[in-house]
Order: sequence, then structure tokens, then C-alpha cells
Amino acid sequence: MGEQQVLESFLQYGRYGWLLMLTTALVVAYLLVGIVLARKRSGAVTIRRIPGLDQIDEAVGRATETARPVLMVPGLSGALDGIAVQALTIFASIIRTAARFSTPIRLLNYHPAVYAVAQEIAKDVYQTEGVPDKYDVDSVRFVSDRQFAFAAAVAGTIQRDKVAAAFYMGDFYAESLIMAENANMVGAIQVAATTQFTQTPFFIAACDYVLLGDEFYAASAYLGREPVLLGSLVGADWAKLTFMAFAVVALVVHSIQASRPLTDQDRQRFEEYGTPVLPGQEYPQRNEYFFNWINRIPRG
Repeated sequence: MGEQQVLESFLQYGRYGWLLMLTTALVVAYLLVGIVLARKRSGAVTIRRIPGLDQIDEAVGRATETARPVLMVPGLSGALDGIAVQALTIFASIIRTAARFSTPIRLLNYHPAVYAVAQEIAKDVYQTEGVPDKYDVDSVRFVSDRQFAFAAAVAGTIQRDKVAAAFYMGDFYAESLIMAENANMVGAIQVAATTQFTQTPFFIAACDYVLLGDEFYAASAYLGREPVLLGSLVGADWAKLTFMAFAVVALVVHSIQASRPLTDQDRQRFEEYGTPVLPGQEYPQRNEYFFNWINRIPRG
């Protein structure tokens, strides 16, 4: 990056840095307000039940009827990050249902840290349901931290145990279709959710239902009922609505300003701003006026 580009970057931040800080402050404020409301009153924050949750119940019911295992894969997260925690929150609800009906489970992990937490979650769920003796230590496994070795192990488990339901939640990459096709071969009901949008088409092609976009986070918040998850989800929705409203208002203001003819005073302002004049133009285009007007907002 040249010296001129660095200077232009600093100038751009000097012009629009206030807008970035304002946006960040709004998002944080919405999240904090949502979390506070969720902590104070359990009914203050509500989210609708998404159709994917019904598919989860149906898949677990199918496994219970056929006495075949339920497979769960929390993705290939490199550590115990937020995505892995969201996946384990959903899996805790699935394990709870499986424990009530004595349905065998298979929870296969890619990272040792995720494996340790998954093991404790599964054990705690069985104890909470009053059936600690039904918990099988071998049902939660650390398989491999190599991508395709992990995919091969998951495919082998699917084929050997003939799982009736398979859940893929978290980060997935090229191995997604390998696992989904193997589960499809044994007739398993599959529900998937991934934050990697490049893998979503493969899950859509091979799985029975896919949680798209924010549905993954909504499902974990709905099932976990944790105030932080609920508040963060609602706060993020309010932030999106605010930005959408701002975009609509900006579009209207821009359209009004661009539709009226420029006056001599406007041309004089353009000259003061130093806006370059294109060849063949007597003065800048009308749609440049809005952005120059934005720059004149005092930033303290």
C-alpha cells in the first residue's frame, strides 16, 4: 500500500469514523438492553418457534420408534468458539429428549475442547432427567482433528450404526456432502445448520431440513432459553430494523435532493468542497450532493 493510499484511508476515517463509532454504539446498546430485559423478566423477550424445531422433534421421534441412534456433529470449529457453543446448546435439547425415551446417541467431535464440554453437557442432561445410569460414556466421542479423517469416521459410524437421525450444526467445509450422503444412504432424517454459506447448497441438496442464516442462532436461543442468547438475538433484530429504517430515510432524502435542480449556491458549495468536475460537465452530478451534505454534519 502506497503512501497516498494510506493518507486517503486516514482521511476517509476522519470523514466517516464518527458514523462507524455511532453504528457500533447502537449495536452494543441494543444487545445490552435485550440482555437486561431477558434477565429481568422471562416473558419480556419472546421469539417465535421456527419450523426447523418441529423437524428436530420428528427426527428424534423417528429414532425412538426404530430404536436406532441419533447422530450429532457440532462442526469443525477449531476451538470452543461461539458457533460450537450454539451447536452444543441445540444438542443438549436433543439429548434431553433422547434420554427421556432411552434413545441411543452418538455425538462425534472434531476438537478436544469441544469434546470435553460436550461430554459434561451430556452427562449433566442425563442426571437432570433422573436417568444417570443410562448415560453411555462411549456415546460422546473425540474422533480426529483432521478434516477428512473425521469425515471418514463419521461416515463409518453412520454406516455401522444405521443412524435414524443426523444433526449437523456448526462450521462445515468440503466434508459436509460426504457425511450427508452417507446418512442419506441409510435413510436417516437429517437436519443441518452451518455458518459457512458455501456449504449450505450441499446440505439443502442432501438433507431433509436446513436452518438458514439466523435460524441457527434463533434455534439455540429458543431451546436454551438463556438470557444472554435471547437478549443478543432480540437486540440484533432491533439493530437490523434500525439500519433498515435509516436506509429507507436516506434513500428518500437522496431522491428528493437529486431530483431538484442545483442552484448557484449549490454550485458554489461544490467548489468549496473541491469536488472534481468531470469532462463535459459544468458542475458535479446531482447525486453527489447528498454525500457532500453528509460530510458537513458536525462530528464534535
